[in-house]
Amino acid sequence: MTRANPLRVERTPALIRSQVVDNLRQAILDRRLAPGKRLIERELVELTGVSRTSVREALRELAAEGLVTAIPNKGTVVTSVSAEEARQLYQVRSVLEALAGRLFVQHASATQRRALVKALERIERLTVKGAPVLAAKDAFYEVLFEGGGNDALRSVVAGLHARVSVLRSLSLSVPGRTENSTKELRAIVDAVLAGDADAAGEACARHVEEAGRAGLLALSEQDGA
Repeated sequence: MTRANPLRVERTPALIRSQVVDNLRQAILDRRLAPGKRLIERELVELTGVSRTSVREALRELAAEGLVTAIPNKGTVVTSVSAEEARQLYQVRSVLEALAGRLFVQHASATQRRALVKALERIERLTVKGAPVLAAKDAFYEVLFEGGGNDALRSVVAGLHARVSVLRSLSLSVPGRTENSTKELRAIVDAVLAGDADAAGEACARHVEEAGRAGLLALSEQDGA
């Protein structure tokens, strides 16, 4: 049986460029395209089945997200995140998410609180099944930041999203991290339901700190491989 090509773009009504971007982004997050790997346009055209123009546009969009980097005289490569860069990103995440937790308690509607509970329950079900949870966690955070009602905060977080996603994917690869992460999210929701803004902020910060430890561990193991 011929193995399916996960980068192959299907001819659907959706915009081809969007499909190329999504497929390449996911390959980077899944580390099928490893940090430092050179991305050769001709090879990507063959893998995706689209035009060179579509590939170039996709690479420009991924560069804007920080997932790939154009290096003079070398071309485009998958962006590598150093341990120091990772520490700094986790520091920023910790502050932003602590603020998001406090704002959610202060401003979220009853509907948004219920949505946060449902988002957590979905993560818990996936965790029990051993299924990927990153997309479900994205949905959880979407509710959390929307409920806080601070557009400036959401904008800053959106700017960090792609770089943070690489680290989140890496941290979740550490054995036991998914289960612990889910428990930490439960602590956030418990604080929200109790109406305790400070506790929610602390739970959000603690979640990021634990993710940071796991991410840096995975990063060091990767660098030493």
